[in-house]
Amino acid sequence: MYALADCNNFFASCERVFRPDLNGKPVVVLSNNDGCAIARSNEAKSLGIKMGDPFFKIRDIVERNHVAVFSSNFALYGDMSRRVQEVLRGFAPAVEQYSIDEAFLNLCGMEGVDFDAYAKEISRTCRRMTAIPVSVGIAPTKTLAKIASKLCKKYPKLEGGCYMHHQQDIEKVLRSFPVEDVWGIGRRSARKLQAMRIKTAWDYSCLPEATVRKIFMLPGFRTWRELKGIPSIEFEDIIEPKQSICVSRSFAQEIDTLPELAQQVANFAESAVSKLRKQGSLALELAVFAMTNRFKENAPQTTGCFYQTLPEATADHRALIMAAIEACRKLYRPGFGYKKAGVIITSMIQADGHTPSLFADSDALERDARLSEAIDSIHASYGRSSLLFGAQGDGLIRMARNHQSPHYTTLWEDLPRVKVN
Repeated sequence: MYALADCNNFFASCERVFRPDLNGKPVVVLSNNDGCAIARSNEAKSLGIKMGDPFFKIRDIVERNHVAVFSSNFALYGDMSRRVQEVLRGFAPAVEQYSIDEAFLNLCGMEGVDFDAYAKEISRTCRRMTAIPVSVGIAPTKTLAKIASKLCKKYPKLEGGCYMHHQQDIEKVLRSFPVEDVWGIGRRSARKLQAMRIKTAWDYSCLPEATVRKIFMLPGFRTWRELKGIPSIEFEDIIEPKQSICVSRSFAQEIDTLPELAQQVANFAESAVSKLRKQGSLALELAVFAMTNRFKENAPQTTGCFYQTLPEATADHRALIMAAIEACRKLYRPGFGYKKAGVIITSMIQADGHTPSLFADSDALERDARLSEAIDSIHASYGRSSLLFGAQGDGLIRMARNHQSPHYTTLWEDLPRVKVN
């Protein structure tokens, strides 16, 4: 058996944890630069606000219905996700974090368990320990577990937990479940299925095996088997290192000077290095890109990208920030207003077992490693803004965050204060 724990309207739910006065009221969370809606409470959905709606298009709905609007606060969301994951680890021998708001639990080998009650207990415990509402679906396969978790959101009487295992129950659900909503069915596959008049998950599961293999290849075949109750998608409780790391942002206002652009690139590079070090990798090459506002038709346009090969595989903060700044200097062109930039670590290897080149200065490498470890320790204890490199300036990325909530769980100065009279 597998379970899928899915946090309901996660970003909006995180904002409500510290604003209980918003329970039952419409809440919307916006993307970077307050561009479009990326999370909505059920009340906001009922007003007709759709995922990805530009904020300027829904402003009238927001003002007319007193919708609470928040800029994205990913430091808060990431920390709340970590807390939910810690709770989930107490319910299963292995947990696979699928996304910031979803995780699979491997329940194989757990015999004599009332899984319906178990699903509801997981949901209740997450709510009690983190204040985040979580829908938990349990089923014989990961794909069916995801479908079961969606039923929890649709039917409140399930009390946050659904155990779907009887064949007649599975068939009943699949007969009304849209095929395009099945995990693993992408947009291209959905278009093919529509052309074949395959509308539901049950229709898809009834296709001949040869047809599925021919048209939808191995991924589609695995999904087909999973819908039939045959586990075919591996459980991955060990997160594989990423092959590339990208940190990029659009700016609230255009940047037309090299010093300011380099400062932003330094902040992107530092963030990328933190991710690189967290997965235990070393960088061999990085790229820096910057572009103007393509929607500004009358303004001069340019797009630049420069690759920087590193002399030695490294995860040293200073070396990678300096390499990113050097690349920024080479791609910058005066007379243009840059609207977006980013840093991509394009080539990397695992640090374990890596041997430096013959001509590397071993003493310098050891010194740099100790310094980077000290930086990691300070960041872990006091936050990444507690220690900055000079190239980062004030460490702030130039984005519009006019509605951002405090960093309740990650900054000391933003801790909630309670006054008792």
